[in-house]
Amino acid sequence: MAESLLLGAKVRALRRREKLTQAELASRLGVSASYLNLIENNRRPLTANVLLKLAQCFQLDLSAFASSEDAQLAEDLRELFSDPMFEQDDVSKVELSELATNAPGAARAMLKLYESYRATRQSAESLADRAVEHGGGDMLSTTPTEEINDLLQRHNNHFPAIEEAAADLWARAALADDDVHGGLVQYLSREHGIDVQVVRADESQAMRRYMPDRKRITLSEVMPPRTRRFQLAHQAGLILYGQCFDAMALDQELRSPRAQSITRIVLANYFAAAVLMPYEPFLAAAEDNRYDIELLAHRYRCSFEQVCHRLTTLRRKGAQGVPLHFLRIDIAGNISKRFGGSGISMPRFSGACPRWNIHAAFLTPGMISVQLSRMPDGAAYFCIARTIRRDSGGYNMPHTVHSIGLGCEVRHAKRLVYSDGYDLDNLGAATPVGVTCRTCERMDCEQRVFPPMHYPLSIDENVRGVSFFSPTSESVKKTTR
Repeated sequence: MAESLLLGAKVRALRRREKLTQAELASRLGVSASYLNLIENNRRPLTANVLLKLAQCFQLDLSAFASSEDAQLAEDLRELFSDPMFEQDDVSKVELSELATNAPGAARAMLKLYESYRATRQSAESLADRAVEHGGGDMLSTTPTEEINDLLQRHNNHFPAIEEAAADLWARAALADDDVHGGLVQYLSREHGIDVQVVRADESQAMRRYMPDRKRITLSEVMPPRTRRFQLAHQAGLILYGQCFDAMALDQELRSPRAQSITRIVLANYFAAAVLMPYEPFLAAAEDNRYDIELLAHRYRCSFEQVCHRLTTLRRKGAQGVPLHFLRIDIAGNISKRFGGSGISMPRFSGACPRWNIHAAFLTPGMISVQLSRMPDGAAYFCIARTIRRDSGGYNMPHTVHSIGLGCEVRHAKRLVYSDGYDLDNLGAATPVGVTCRTCERMDCEQRVFPPMHYPLSIDENVRGVSFFSPTSESVKKTTR
């Protein structure tokens, strides 16, 4: 079925959201109610004229009808059904795609149910461990970070209200590019009576602390200047624009109080980046310098990671940057941050494909690794990755190392300086990658660590494939007959 026929569910969801009957919506669109019924049931295509009328009637962003969100939802479902508990259920990729497209509400409900199941299972395992150790404590486990990741994805990691708040602070505090930190310190003292001090490490273990009763903000000396600036802007956002963050944290999809509390912190981080890297000049600098992250970091006195984050937020209507995805992992492969702004599918419940260059970046610390990659569905992406090392204090303090991955669809790659010298049209040379082993259909991968969900593990002691979990072509033919 053509993709144009798969938009009926979106039209139906929009109509129900606006509390309209089919007859009422049909009248506004200038079509018959029977024709609208056919569109909603995917029996007639959603024509360009009808789509434009929908946009005009409801002031709708046409990107709402893009398929990238459905693709990510379908990939999340595939990852869900890759759990070994579903091995006996023959659920096809087509069925999951149709569920994500035609019943997205039900699909998201299934994801929530599975997340609750995983949380309960992890809690039970932790409780068992505690019982063995004769310990105790609160064993309830939730997944507020997943709720927040979904919130960012729904908003395309762009929050106009926070951008306006950051611009408001620039105007009120009369900030200057060459001394944002000093301007914030003077403004907080002059207008709000708040004192900002840098304290020694032996005076406080907190990196940042705000004491409302004493009207005092302390920043630790162990933070480099760029981090101090960020933390000061973060705290200023919480103090001056906390009500704005509160309103967004009341999103109905944020089910737990912990998720709402963490959302305030995430939004305050967004605000801090918007203050340090104001939207219009930062977008212009990014475009002029072809997204040279290190150059932008020097110009705006920010860290590599802070610039990468900010680049993913440049989604203002009429003034958009390159659509980028973002991923951060530790050396064990645990994903601590992710955002699929480029349209790439991101792992939700497990680690990322080991062929992604974000893993190889650990082999060359501090150097940028570049990769042209191709997903199983043929989509191609241009990605960069680099490790970052967090400053944590003195010699005896542990140092944390992460790897940052940033990328876009290959059609946008020429706008990035990192693509110079690469033959972006030769996709035959692209590295074949997947999302996770259980959902990846590539049978010739020597780095596979789990069998694919649609091919049962086949053991033949007399035959060895490229990996233990990768069957030979002969065994695949046998299992698919």
